[in-house]
Amino acid sequence: MNGFERARRWLALAVAGTALSACVYLQPVQEAQRLVGAPESAVRARFGEPTDIFKLSDGRVRWIYSKQPLGRQAYAADFDTAGNLVSFRQMLTTPELYKAQIGTWTKRDVAEHFGLPREPTSYFPLLRRLVWSYRFLHVDNWPSMFNFYFDDGGGVRQSRETPS
Repeated sequence: MNGFERARRWLALAVAGTALSACVYLQPVQEAQRLVGAPESAVRARFGEPTDIFKLSDGRVRWIYSKQPLGRQAYAADFDTAGNLVSFRQMLTTPELYKAQIGTWTKRDVAEHFGLPREPTSYFPLLRRLVWSYRFLHVDNWPSMFNFYFDDGGGVRQSRETPS
């Protein structure tokens, strides 16, 4: 094998490696579907360290892979009590965001569903409201922000969608 052929093979390997990593980056949900049933270590090897980890009330564990503040995705990897992946989905979608229950959900519920906020938080002293904001794409692919307004006790008192 001459130098040209060797360089061509290395280039082909590099392109193939880049294409595989691009699939993980551009289509993480589809990539993760192949890992359902796999242990946490396989998910960590494929996607790296999660941005947030939560122990849910039913004993399951949720890892959040947030692409915030500049991205518009937060992926949830849910593991059963044995530590095996049961689901992987994009949480910052219009249907998911509107599942938040005013007067029932707390900061903890919002964080468990969408990850901790990566946007700067705001506090409005006259209203006594803390605001967490998340970038997302509305169902018609309109760049938007979803804002959760918390009272001083940490309960969700209002939510609002705005263009971003």
